[in-house]
Amino acid sequence: MPTYVIEREIPGADKLSASELKDISAKSNEVVAALGVPYEWITSYVAGDKIYCVHEAESADIVRRHAEEGGFPANKVTEVAAVIGPATARGA
Repeated sequence: MPTYVIEREIPGADKLSASELKDISAKSNEVVAALGVPYEWITSYVAGDKIYCVHEAESADIVRRHAEEGGFPANKVTEVAAVIGPATARGA
């Protein structure tokens, strides 16, 4: 299943409380469960006025559907072409 990075512009995202982040996470989980298609939320990073999410889905359209049904912005949805890290340099 393809992996996508979703850029969500949310002013003040880095100032959201733990309770607010918990509520957002719960809503996302509810929407994932109700989609009726293979979908997995891998992780998200809160940075400044944005939240960057990593999801696996069959298509970018399904990622956008998740955002719409959850009431989340999905300002940019990009399919991941490759994953690299320190081990990549070692040929591992």
